[in-house]
Amino acid sequence: MVISRLKRVPIRNVWKNEEKDFTPWLAKNIDILGETLGTPLTVVEREADVGETFEADLLTEGPDGDLVVIENQFGKSDHDHMGKILTYLANLETKKAAWICENPQPEHVAAVDWLNKNSPQDISFYLIKLEVFQIENSPPAPHFSIVSEPSKQMKEAGEVKEELAERHIRRLEFWKQLLEGSKNKTDLFSAISPSKDNWISAGAGISGVVYQYVILMDEARVQLAIESADVSKNKRIFDDLHKSKQQIESDFGEQLIWERLDDRKSSRIAKIVANKGLANLDDWCVVQDKMVDAMIRLQKGLSKHIKQIT
Repeated sequence: MVISRLKRVPIRNVWKNEEKDFTPWLAKNIDILGETLGTPLTVVEREADVGETFEADLLTEGPDGDLVVIENQFGKSDHDHMGKILTYLANLETKKAAWICENPQPEHVAAVDWLNKNSPQDISFYLIKLEVFQIENSPPAPHFSIVSEPSKQMKEAGEVKEELAERHIRRLEFWKQLLEGSKNKTDLFSAISPSKDNWISAGAGISGVVYQYVILMDEARVQLAIESADVSKNKRIFDDLHKSKQQIESDFGEQLIWERLDDRKSSRIAKIVANKGLANLDDWCVVQDKMVDAMIRLQKGLSKHIKQIT
């Protein structure tokens, strides 16, 4: 059996010019690209006008009438063509874009991955590598390979990221409101700024021991967090405070949740003040008032006992 060697052919040996040679060829053989993308494509327009100064190489249409804009490039991928594909996508009101390139650079692969992760579910970017191969003296054969494309996992990751960003915005606003409302009632958090985290902390007088407000989507609580780098120190502080549990809860006015957390570095003493949280926008004021009131009482119940710890 004779087995031939597959060899790569320089693209310019087949098409001397991208605009005058390759793009017209692709328009006539768009089915080859469609097979790579997994969807039939029909050419709608070559050199489609985009504003007064730009022209998209190809505007194609999928089976459902969805438009796909195609930008071709010989050589290394560059910022100019990256900008063009985004410009075409926005101005032609298409939701899919394919950037065909001879030599995609890592930074542009990363950029297309980022766009797929952070764009809406119905927006898709494809970065496709163009190569030409030949066996012996056979006619040259073009080969398209997808370097970057949208995936379900990528879109889901983008949705999670967007959801987290929305939570960060909500948390910042929640803490801003709570700190503004608490400044006339207690100075414990007067030097603390709003945070994107689900907690804010203020020192309790011992290194590694802090008073904390905690807000979750469906829960709000206040707590004393004992979380220094020294595990034995954390457990000793907790045990010392626990000896005064009855007096502390009497001063606080309610029972507290005592969590030594032997399987963790930290320990805490907490009070859940509401089974509502960040998701309950209409109840923020009520929840915040309860949190501030509980924090004042928590400091009252614990402060003198914390001062006695050596």
